[in-house]
Amino acid sequence: MAAHTPHPPRPPHEPRPDSGQTDAELPPVTPPVAIPVTIEDVREAHKMLSGVARATAMEGSRYLSGLVGAPVHLKCENLQRTGSFKIRGAYVRIAGLSAEERAAGVVAASAGNHAQGVALAASLLGVRSTVFMPVGAPLPKVAATREYGAEVRLHGHVVDETLAAAEEYARETGAVFIHPFDHRDIIAGQGTVGLEILEQCPEVRTIVVGIGGGGLAAGIALAVKALRPDVKVVGVQAAGAACYPPSLAAGHPVAIEGLSTMADGIKVGRPGDVPFGIVERLVDEVRTVSEDDLSSALLLCLERAKLVVEPAGASPVAALLADPGSFEGPVVAVLSGGNVDPLLMQRILRFGMAAGGRYLSLRLRLSDRPGALETLLGVLTVVDANIVDVGHVRTDPRLGLTEVEVELHLETKGPEHCDEVRTALAEAGYVVLE
Repeated sequence: MAAHTPHPPRPPHEPRPDSGQTDAELPPVTPPVAIPVTIEDVREAHKMLSGVARATAMEGSRYLSGLVGAPVHLKCENLQRTGSFKIRGAYVRIAGLSAEERAAGVVAASAGNHAQGVALAASLLGVRSTVFMPVGAPLPKVAATREYGAEVRLHGHVVDETLAAAEEYARETGAVFIHPFDHRDIIAGQGTVGLEILEQCPEVRTIVVGIGGGGLAAGIALAVKALRPDVKVVGVQAAGAACYPPSLAAGHPVAIEGLSTMADGIKVGRPGDVPFGIVERLVDEVRTVSEDDLSSALLLCLERAKLVVEPAGASPVAALLADPGSFEGPVVAVLSGGNVDPLLMQRILRFGMAAGGRYLSLRLRLSDRPGALETLLGVLTVVDANIVDVGHVRTDPRLGLTEVEVELHLETKGPEHCDEVRTALAEAGYVVLE
């Protein structure tokens, strides 16, 4: 089940209506800080991006609509140029530089989507770009960033080290550092997704969007709330990298440590100062989803919608799967990106199949005698479990003299079929090891 963190858009010192205080007793209200990005900025960004960023498709999902009990549409930013929404903000940011700043070039740090967005945007604008990426960045993302025209430098094993190297390069060379989310131009560019949603689905009641540093969610909320304040905006974070719930509770950005999630696109330890102020004011609630939710969502996008989506991009779908009855429809879920390394995809799909009861791993012990394995496989054949792989261990200190251990990997048809397999093995006298 997804965790929900609603927060009302009330100034921090405004008393609750039911406080019982008289006007004379009320403390002074601190006026909210002005939002540094306006709907006019987003509209200008939209004009600027004409012919640069695609107006991505809006696809209906009958399966999700059935779960939610209302129409669900998928905003396919995974089909955007460079495979994610990042080209929008990167182009607006670089296009806004002065001639002198453009001459100095730009620099960015990213493990993937922002890197490609900056590389393409800079190339289109005739600006030299340098992108720092972690040493372990997936090779397809590194290759794509180079192909878009950036000089790629591999540095550090975590993004913080890569970021520090990019900032040092900016200080030494005068290149302009292009932050992935903490700048008003970036947010204005990402806000164009919100304008497209309102144009493509004017009846929308809820928009669900993944949150990392907050640039996309802030931009969408800003654009949508300015034109349709009745539309609810829900942010989604991976539970293992959820910096917004504690930050919203504290009233200011809070850094968290020990991030752990497959959704590297939203794996951010601290909200950006600029997007945080907008998210705090305009995003109605922030939810968290588990790794099981994310992998199931990615598998659903692939199987049902025929869309390749990265884990961060699938986070809104994960939220819908985790608690489908809590969303007012029509719903638009923003698929923010589709850049996923094939090797990671393979692992995630297997994880998602296991979470959905489509893949079952078992360990059990047999007597070390001829025909024992054949008898076991016969039991599995009767219950129609497809055997993907069999591991056979005969020499291990944990085994008895006449024992062997077998590890089975099976394709199954769902949770009920998994239970049927376990029951058949138990009835045949086998003990499954945990």
